[in-house]
Parts: sequence; C-alpha cells; structure tokens
Amino acid sequence: MRDQPSLPPPEAIPPDIGICEDCRRELFAPADRRYRYPFISCANCGPRFSILKQPPYQRGNTSLAAFKMCAQCAEEYDAPDGRRYRASTIACETCGPQVWLETPGDGDSPPLRGASAIEKARQFLAEGRIVAVKDTGGYRLLCDAANAEAVAELRRRKRRPDKPFAVMVGEMRVAEQLCRMGQAARDLLNAPQRPIVVLERRPDAPIAPEVSPAQNTLGVMLPYTGLHCLLLESAPNFPPALVVTSGNPNGEPLVKTDAEARQRLAPLADAILMHDLDIQTRCHDSVVRVFQGHAYPLRRARGYVPAPLRLAHKGVPLLATGGELKSTFCLTNQEYAFPGQHLHGGENQRTLRVFTEHIARLEDLLRIRPEAIACDLHPAYLSSRYARQRAEAEGLPLVRVQHHHAHIVSCMAEHQIPDDEPVIGVAFDRTGYSTEEGENWGGEFLLSTYTDFQRAYHLDDIPLPGGEQAVRHPWRQALAWLERAGIPWTQDLPPVQHVLRQGDRRTLQAIQRQMQSETTGQRSSSVGLLFDAVASLIGIRHEISYTGQAAMELEARVASHQFGLYPILITGEVIDPVLTIRRIVADLREGVPQGVIVARFHNTIAMMVHEGCRKIREERGIRRVVLSGCIWQNATLLGRAVETLRNDDFEVCFHRQVPPNDGGLALGQAVVAMHRLKG
Repeated sequence: MRDQPSLPPPEAIPPDIGICEDCRRELFAPADRRYRYPFISCANCGPRFSILKQPPYQRGNTSLAAFKMCAQCAEEYDAPDGRRYRASTIACETCGPQVWLETPGDGDSPPLRGASAIEKARQFLAEGRIVAVKDTGGYRLLCDAANAEAVAELRRRKRRPDKPFAVMVGEMRVAEQLCRMGQAARDLLNAPQRPIVVLERRPDAPIAPEVSPAQNTLGVMLPYTGLHCLLLESAPNFPPALVVTSGNPNGEPLVKTDAEARQRLAPLADAILMHDLDIQTRCHDSVVRVFQGHAYPLRRARGYVPAPLRLAHKGVPLLATGGELKSTFCLTNQEYAFPGQHLHGGENQRTLRVFTEHIARLEDLLRIRPEAIACDLHPAYLSSRYARQRAEAEGLPLVRVQHHHAHIVSCMAEHQIPDDEPVIGVAFDRTGYSTEEGENWGGEFLLSTYTDFQRAYHLDDIPLPGGEQAVRHPWRQALAWLERAGIPWTQDLPPVQHVLRQGDRRTLQAIQRQMQSETTGQRSSSVGLLFDAVASLIGIRHEISYTGQAAMELEARVASHQFGLYPILITGEVIDPVLTIRRIVADLREGVPQGVIVARFHNTIAMMVHEGCRKIREERGIRRVVLSGCIWQNATLLGRAVETLRNDDFEVCFHRQVPPNDGGLALGQAVVAMHRLKG
C-alpha cells in the first residue's frame, strides 16, 4: 500500500462561484470604490478552483498572490464585520488584475487597457465581430447572438457547422424573453454555479437560427464574473444576448494561457480581451437541464468541480479514466469521489496532454496517490491506453470495466444504493464496447450490482455498414434497419433518396451486398443509433457533424399531446423493433406528419423500457430501476419513461449529480473497481 498524505477536507478546494448580487450592485454603483472594476468579488463569490495553486484555499495559494493588496483592500481583508473578511480574491482597480485588448494584425500598436479595452470589445461585438475573452477558467469566443452573419462566421472559423452554441444574457428578464421557464429554471440560472441551462426557446426569440440549428431549445446562462457583467451591460444598439462558446479550434482543448491565445485564437477572433490573472486550471461551463424541478446535469465543470460526491462505502484511493477523452476522469479516497471537470477535444495527443495535466493537477491538489486504476474495456481509447501504461509503470492493479455497467453504477453510487441490492439498469447510449470482440452495445437491460452485471434483455443487434462510418452517417443505419425489416430500398424512402442525390449508387449496391452476406463485420445493439436511423428514415438528418445530432433533431420534432404507439417484439432476451420500423415506413408513405411519427417513436421506446423492466420484475422481483447512458439526455424520453415506470410502482433512479453521458462514466468505473478490489 502506498503512503498517503492526509486528504485535505473537501471545503479546502472549493469550486468557482458566480458573482453575487452584492458585488454586482457595487459594480454599477458610481459611489463605490470598485465601480466598474471587472474583477470585483468578495468572500461569497469569485474564482476558487480555477486559480488555486495548492490547498488550502487562501490568497497566498492562488494566482492573486502575485498582486499585493493596497491599504484599503488590506483593511477590508482584516475587518471581521465586512463581506471581504479573509476574501482570498479581494482586489480593486489600484492593486488587482487588469484587462487589455489585443487586435491580431495591429502590429506594434499599444493595446487599449481598462475601461477603454472593455468598451472597444463591446463596440466590436455590436459591429458583428468575434471577440475572444479570457475569463477565470479559460478563453471564450463571443459574438452577437442575433447577428446571423456573425454567428455563421464564428461557425466557419471554428469549423463547427451545426452543434448548438450557448448564449449569455445580462439579466433574467432577457432570458425570459428568449425562453419559456418556470421558477426552477430561474433558480438554476441564478445559482452560485451559474451553469448553462437548456430551456425551451420561444418561437419569437430574437436569436439567429444559426445559434441552435434545427433545435427548439437554447442554452442560456447569466454572467458569472464582473467582466461579463460589464460586457453585457444594457445599452442602445448593443446586443442583449451574446454567443459564448469555448475558446479553442474545433477538436482541441480549451485555451488557457495568453501565449496560446495569441497563437491559436488569432485565426478565430477579431480581437482578444486579456487580463493578467493566471489561470491554474482550465474549466468549461457546466450545462444542465431542468427535470422535475431539479438540475439534471449534462456537463459537470465550472461551479461544480471539484466538489466531491459522498459514497456509501469506503475503498482504496483510485483513479478512473472514463471513456473517450472528451468525457472526464474520477479520483476517490475513502468515502469521497471527485469527478474531474469536463474535457473537450478529440482523440489526439494535445487532448491527451491536457487530460494527463488535469489528472496530475487534481491528484496534487487532493493529495491522492492512486493505488489502483480503472478504465473502459475499449482497447483503442487513449484514456484506456494511458491507464494501462500508468498501471504498468507504477505497478498498480488495473480494473477494466464494461461501459454500460459503469453507466449504471455511476447512478447507483449517486443514490447510495445498498451493496447487496441488485437493480434493473437500463443503459441506453450510442455505442459502448461489449464483453465480446466485434460487438458494440447500447440498448441494454442489465441486472446490476456494484461488482458485476448480467445482461437480461437487449435491443436486437444490427450490422454497422462501413463500421465507424455508420456512426457518422445515419443513412447507413437507416438502410440496415430497412434490410432487417425486409423493406426494399425504394426511391421514395428519404435515406435512399439522399444516397442517390450524392450520385453514390455503387455505395448503395455495396452496402446491400454486405448486408445480405453472412459476414457483415461490426454489429451494434445501440438505441442511440436506432434514433439516428429513424431520423434518417423520415428525412430529418442523414449526415451528422457532432455526436448525437440526429437524435437531438429528432427529439426537437416531437409533436406534443401525441400518445400513439408502434408495436415492438420481445423474443427471449432480444427486443426487436422491426415492426416499429415497418409501421414508421407505412406512416411515412401515408403522409403522417413528421412530428406525429417522432412522438409515436418516443412513446414506443418508453413503452419498451417499461415492458423490459416489467418482465424482469416478474422474473426476479426487482422493482428499482436505474436509468443511465447518453440517450437519457433526451428529456422527452426520460419524462415519459419515468412517468410510465412510476405509474406501475417502480422506484426510478436517474442522475442528479453527474451526467448520464460519458461525463459520469469514470465515477461508475471507480466504484466498480472499489468493490472488486474490496472483494
């Protein structure tokens, strides 16, 4: 066993906290000495984790240590009756960090500083230009959310053609003009974490369609720093909402340093608003939805990390490396689990370097020395390769955990389900490495404990025509399901029309031969890919530019107050949707509106969940159901499934603290490993 340094208490490394109302009021009060100072904060708000060098959280251990307090700040720092007593981020215009604006291509022209820099950045934004802004966790790219040309140009430069952007608004009233919301959404928008909240967009919202193409939702957030408040200050002819997206070329990690920004953001931004407060840890914005009055996490990052989850059991210190690198990792010590922040980027060496940087940093801050490492079964994930290499180099046990078992256990751990209680785990995602080579799962009903699982029911597996190409091109999955359902590939069907429009008849013929042969390569039981197939089958989306695009656009078309169902077969352990596919094609040919077909399909999947769980309860007597996997980001499906199950006296557990997607995977891996090593 390794010698473990004493673990700092969880409060020693607090998450970043959005600007409080007191500081916001002072920011715009002409008589206040911090009037319009962009780094205003107090003991109740401000950056923490993103600027912390080492625990405990106090000024000398943060990036603010480089700024000597002026006499007035020092007096406030020592005054126990004030709001800035022992406030580690205390600063003012006299002694604190400063901002300046650099314009790529301006040569040796001196940059604008202070208020002039912020005002010039606002001018650029109002003119439809793109501005990179350094905040406390990294750089962001901003533009006018109502300016279609500006948003389209940002997409072109960032090489992000379709994936939705979030917007930041200066005040709650503006958010209410853009989206429909209840009190729970207002509370989340104004929460200390200041997450992006995904809400139903109003049809008349003054937002360019290019912000969130083919979606009926919009990700909205309020300012979380004084600098944001100043940038979004209401004024005539200034945009009420700004697109705010990560400052990085597509597929690369978030930019953190000024040198990186000058090199990597110059091609993306017309100006760069910088400051001299060093960022210690990159942090993306967190994303949540509202479900049943609570936050339903989609991305756990700024504001939530590194707050721990308390587990129902103790174990040796562990590192779990998650799935693909765009997910996250998790560290554990005793009864605490510390999920790391969301990591954006592709499967490349630059992202891997940032991944290892984040792990090393959190291990250092938490003083955790892993005594075992857990990873996904997939041998090609860079995160799994990292886990194998490190385990071998340090002589540590390596625990490989099946993808969907990890999903279910992550939710079990959140709910502190007893060790000896098996659950019905419904793991729906796009794809995950199975226990058999060449198979990919994604539509699983598992009998799960923390240690192990048994596959009870699963969606029928289907060939992946072209392997990974089938994941990126939903029309391939649509053709595969048509073939499986015995429906000829006639030219009236949208996926066939799409291929023929590309002049790709040879590909069509090759796929048909492949489908009819006995050996068709990779197979998948993925519910996510079934959603993609249906999106293509009815003409919504044939090609995707980001993961989950087809399924998201499918959900956006759901017609409300439609309760029809399609038939589905359950034979043995296999759930076969061929009857569903046949009825969808029949509805399509009869001219049934897209929204009605989509609603019936969602209802069918919810019914499938209920039927699978009901059969398991009859066989095993288990009534607790756990829902996890990226498909449960679909609020329509989640709502209908939860309601149907609860109406039949099932106890339903879904995520509240970590995402149902791969952002929660590492927590499940860690808990599985803890139990296996304990046994």
